[in-house]
Amino acid sequence: MTSNDSQDSLLWQQRVDLAAAFRIAAHWGWHESVGNHFSAAVSADGHQFLLNPRWKHFALIKASDLLLLNSEDPTVLDGPDAPDPSAWCIHGRIHASQPQARVILHLHTPYVTALCGLANPALLPIDQCTARFFDRLAIDLGYSGIADDRAEGDRLARALGKHRCMLMGNHGALVTGASVAEAFEEMYYLERACQTLVLAYSTGQPLNILPNDLALKTASDWDDYQGMAFAHFRDLKKLLDQYNPGYEQ
Repeated sequence: MTSNDSQDSLLWQQRVDLAAAFRIAAHWGWHESVGNHFSAAVSADGHQFLLNPRWKHFALIKASDLLLLNSEDPTVLDGPDAPDPSAWCIHGRIHASQPQARVILHLHTPYVTALCGLANPALLPIDQCTARFFDRLAIDLGYSGIADDRAEGDRLARALGKHRCMLMGNHGALVTGASVAEAFEEMYYLERACQTLVLAYSTGQPLNILPNDLALKTASDWDDYQGMAFAHFRDLKKLLDQYNPGYEQ
């Protein structure tokens, strides 16, 4: 196999994994109509990236459907196959300015969005899932409407900063990862953590918040379990093959 063949194979596998992530997200009820978006960088500088086509249901997306875009191409939104302007704004600017963010998932999942609607959307550490994100989560409170221009994309990139995940006040979540599997795992635990906190709030009882040092230790402990992401995603794809095959086409 030549180096070009190897690169083509890796690019196709990235397409397949991203398509699988869309369909799994839809199966879990994470989609919102035909909006929201996932992307994956395919160049070292992050300028070239894969993105879902405009207004196509997550449950129907195939590997071949994904658009290959260049964040430095000013004509992208002019063509007949132009991506969603919000997707282009958010993903194009973050990939361009943060090339280490190889995969970006943006969703309005139920519990994430509920927490983001609170005056204080802090993800308080009350168990090991919420503590996973302690001091590792950006919170953006600068919502100004639908993000559909370059300046807003740049602002969101700055708001994300050094973090892999961000709660977007009055909006939703943005998570990043070195691979589709790792980004999807971050999203899985972020939604689960928000669910735990929202349910705890709903009891009306005082929260038992972990001390900072214990929350920091717990967050650090999660680093020893990074391999879980790949095992989890592998098995999720096996299940997907049973209930919604065809994503690899």
